Amino acid sequence: MFDLYGDLSPQLTAAPEFGELALIMALVVAALQTLIPLWGVKRGHGLLMAYARPLAAAQSMFLLLSLFMLGWCFVHDDFSVAYVASNSNTALPTPYKISAVWGAHEGSLLLWVTLLGCWGLAVALFSRSLPLPMLARVLGIMGLVSCGFILFTLETSNPFARNLPSIPTEGADLNPLLQDFGLIVHPPTLYMGYVGLCVAFAFAIAALMGGRLDAAWARWSRPWTTAAWIFLTIGIALGSWWAYYELGWGGWWFWDPVENASLMPWLVSTALLHSLAVTEKRGLFKSWTVLLAIFAFSLSLLGTFLVRSGVLTSVHAFASDPERGVFVLALLGICVGGSLLLYAIKAPTVASVGRYEWISRESFLLLNNVLLVVAAFAILLGTLYPLLVDFLGNGKISVGAVWFNTMFVPISMILAIATAAGAIARWKADSFGRLFTMLWLAAILAVVVAVAAPFVMASSINLKVVMGIGLAAWLIVGSLLDVWRKARGQLSRIGGLGLSYLGMIIAHIGVGVTIVGVTMVANYSQEESVRMAPGESHTLGDYRFVFERAGHYEGPNYISDITRFSVYDGDQLINTLEPEKRRYTARGSIMTEAAIDVGLFRDLYVSMGEPLDNGAWGMRLQVKPFMRWVWLGAIFMAIGGLLAMLDKRYRQRRSEVSGGELPV
Repeated sequence: MFDLYGDLSPQLTAAPEFGELALIMALVVAALQTLIPLWGVKRGHGLLMAYARPLAAAQSMFLLLSLFMLGWCFVHDDFSVAYVASNSNTALPTPYKISAVWGAHEGSLLLWVTLLGCWGLAVALFSRSLPLPMLARVLGIMGLVSCGFILFTLETSNPFARNLPSIPTEGADLNPLLQDFGLIVHPPTLYMGYVGLCVAFAFAIAALMGGRLDAAWARWSRPWTTAAWIFLTIGIALGSWWAYYELGWGGWWFWDPVENASLMPWLVSTALLHSLAVTEKRGLFKSWTVLLAIFAFSLSLLGTFLVRSGVLTSVHAFASDPERGVFVLALLGICVGGSLLLYAIKAPTVASVGRYEWISRESFLLLNNVLLVVAAFAILLGTLYPLLVDFLGNGKISVGAVWFNTMFVPISMILAIATAAGAIARWKADSFGRLFTMLWLAAILAVVVAVAAPFVMASSINLKVVMGIGLAAWLIVGSLLDVWRKARGQLSRIGGLGLSYLGMIIAHIGVGVTIVGVTMVANYSQEESVRMAPGESHTLGDYRFVFERAGHYEGPNYISDITRFSVYDGDQLINTLEPEKRRYTARGSIMTEAAIDVGLFRDLYVSMGEPLDNGAWGMRLQVKPFMRWVWLGAIFMAIGGLLAMLDKRYRQRRSEVSGGELPV
């Protein structure tokens, strides 16, 4: 197949050339997608504007073909391709060969632009109700962003570059840290969220260009923004889960700069979702909503710059080539600078007109927006400040978890309080008296649960737990009581409240569930590092860990020291756990594979340290209460977002949509 090289090498094929050619064609089509529809809008030429859809489809097809060709090279061990030789070998299991496509910088960037093309295709297919000029602007702007990143890929990060004439007979292997199911699901999901924010950005810029920032624009933009937010939520949760079980530390969030780079656009896109709701319902916050769309996508580009520029050191970072960093920084400057310039010119002409009182849903949503943006800015400051100090030649400093927690936690607490009240407040005007009547029962129940929780867990008071559980209970109970009131105490009426409203409730409950998990894990986790030999046991909390035996195991591309532990609760055997210490043969890298007994209310975590004398090992034992609730909350949030996105009003044509409230 694709054999153009005769007897030069039996493994040489033309697949890399086909992949690179497809990428070049995608660049050409992306340029046409930018120029032709936008020129059609300028000239009022419907036929030219109509080219936006087929060009978006063609671009996505060429990008998918290019990604497929790179995958073909990996699966068939084409080590004539430098990227394949650096990130795979013949012993690598096939699922990891496929995920190795995006396991390093060049391939992950190709995945990034391919997903951007797929978002463009989705907009072309599922936006039949959009006016043609609006669709042409949106796809034209997305084509322009694609041009920049495809050019970046071809010029500085070509994944199809050959090793010719010297072709290695064996590859260097994929980074052992990435030989995991997490690599298969986490980067594509997270990138879908990152890149999806380009759609919200394109809608905002298109609306500015057309001078039409109204309820219709917000209604068109809102489901696309929600879809991107869902992917970003799931992607962040998957990354946290992957780090928890794979790194062997038992932690779920480390305030790593690259983790921060994904959290910041999530916070701003959350604010954007709420702001779009106000614009759609009341015609307010128009300029602010556009600014949030610009900021959200800008932060996703900033995350791309941080990961690929080499300006920071992180276990998640992909590249350390300054040339690449300068290119991404230039793209960031063009996108952000150009959009802000357009905003400065156009925003005064589309100002919001409307009034609302200090006590109203609008005020609570504005407070929500401000708090989310302030939280994002605090994280941005903590992430970039060490880089700035180093750039100025004042040495290297680090901003750790203490600073981030000090800044982020108080903001989150105020946000949780405001969220429950804002969800039940009336539009335009409300009163403290009515809100008190609606929320007094939730407040009492929250206090009772908050005070009882630390006594149930540890028979003693813990102020941090009281505050955390109190906020979570306030949010969850307040949301459920609001549903009960709106359904008039009848379960049969709940289904008629609307998908958008129920999605809001489930998402807010998800936030509360995550707060419970974070609070419990942070305050009641138990951990000990102990020396253990076969036949010995150690008790941690209510659990007894018995070291049964040690042995060796040979995997497809690694040799493993493996131990077996039996875990007891009293005299009852709970589970048998087998943590490993792997040595990967290609690179000689050592990796720890923790063993975890998963439960809804606790995780039991065992990981291996270093070998000691007489067959003993250093072992890390952990009991982590409510660990799963951290990610369970994210699942609730994503389900809530999906329900809101599926609301029937977003499936109607614009001529069928009338007034009415879509709850936040």
